Amino acid sequence: MPESLPATVCSPFVGWLFFLFLAIPLAEIALFIVVGERIGVWTTVGLVALTAFVGAYLVSSQGRGVIRRITTVFRSGAFPGAELAHGAMVLFGGALLLTPGFLTDALGLALMVPAVREALRRWGARRYRNRIEIIDL
Repeated sequence: MPESLPATVCSPFVGWLFFLFLAIPLAEIALFIVVGERIGVWTTVGLVALTAFVGAYLVSSQGRGVIRRITTVFRSGAFPGAELAHGAMVLFGGALLLTPGFLTDALGLALMVPAVREALRRWGARRYRNRIEIIDL
């Protein structure tokens, strides 16, 4: 029988995921109602559609820039760790921008800003520097 993960490893992640999958849609629905009442339903729908198109354009342009930087770093013989992190954040930001909602659009747009991505990358590197164990196969 396969060994399962200890409860202490799974519990915090499951709790956070449950919270996020419940809280974010509820917040988005509340924002849709408030914005729809203020500017009208069709304007709200149009705004959500517009952010999806703008998001797709931003992901495309930012993604091309990240790919160029990854290629340049690879050609220099170095490992493009920072560039790969930026690429992952652009991809995640794109997914948020394509998800209907104002909250997810704001987070997705923030991830399209290179300075925001770099700040998040540095924070993550400091936070998890000594917690990652590389296994040599």
